[in-house]
Amino acid sequence: MSGSPFVDFDRSSWAALSEGGPGAPVESDDLPLTGAELDELASLGDPVDLAEVRDVYLPLSRLLDLHVRATSGLLEAYRTFLRQDEEPTPFVVGIAGSVSVGKSTTARLLRLLLARWDDHPNVALVTTDGFLYPNAELERRGIMARKGFPESYDRRALLRFVSDIKAGKPEVPAPVYSHLVYDVLDEQRSVARPDILVLEGLNVLQPAPQTGERASALAVSDLIDFSIYVDAHPTDVRRWYIERFLALRETAFRDPASYFRRFAEMDEESARNRAAELWDTINGPNLRENIAPTRSRAGLVLTKGPDHAVRRVRLRKL
Repeated sequence: MSGSPFVDFDRSSWAALSEGGPGAPVESDDLPLTGAELDELASLGDPVDLAEVRDVYLPLSRLLDLHVRATSGLLEAYRTFLRQDEEPTPFVVGIAGSVSVGKSTTARLLRLLLARWDDHPNVALVTTDGFLYPNAELERRGIMARKGFPESYDRRALLRFVSDIKAGKPEVPAPVYSHLVYDVLDEQRSVARPDILVLEGLNVLQPAPQTGERASALAVSDLIDFSIYVDAHPTDVRRWYIERFLALRETAFRDPASYFRRFAEMDEESARNRAAELWDTINGPNLRENIAPTRSRAGLVLTKGPDHAVRRVRLRKL
């Protein structure tokens, strides 16, 4: 589109960017991961194959590598200008999108691919789930039914975490979330100064709130070096959510420790209706009101078709 601040690619034109060229990590017929590795990192209900890796994620990992290298070059210029020996700080990649759209698979896949470039082997992945308020606190505030909405996160803690990462602290603690028990655990993991941090979550691209007691001059999105939004038509995402819910009913929900254990005993029609209700009252409204409006803030948008495959890529111009 003439005059647009974005460049739009169909899948074939985007895939061509991985072929050859300076800095390309592999030949077009040689992938840096195996089918078994891909199977391990794919999320339930989000199929991805080696063709998708070759056509979509290799060009994306190459683009991100170029951004990281360019940032390193800018740091050298800053060192000269400031006459200081500044140490590089982690490059932060933010990945946003709806529940069930496949952003977790995208995050895990990019973490693996980026770590296989020579210049930045240490790539960490952190999801914002750990920064949700514990269920007990959500219940106390009367917002348990709005879990996943912006107000259900400890945004100050998340901002502090990313700020400490960008400050270059040697180790930064991150809370741990369990999807099995559907709650934040009483434990932390240490993120030890990675070359790249992949930060994945529903609301990572939101601007700082400007009114009320949560008003702030700074948001997590202000500290992200490159942002990705995983997109699909809401009708498809709703269908994927229900299909995943039914699949979990036969697997994880049957674990005695699962928060959703009660759903495992439902018949298929009841489970389908419950999943649809959860989407229509919680996840759908959250997508419309809070998540989708951040799409325009992303540096790159991956748009999926009804079969989960990425059909189009939109890249913001520099």
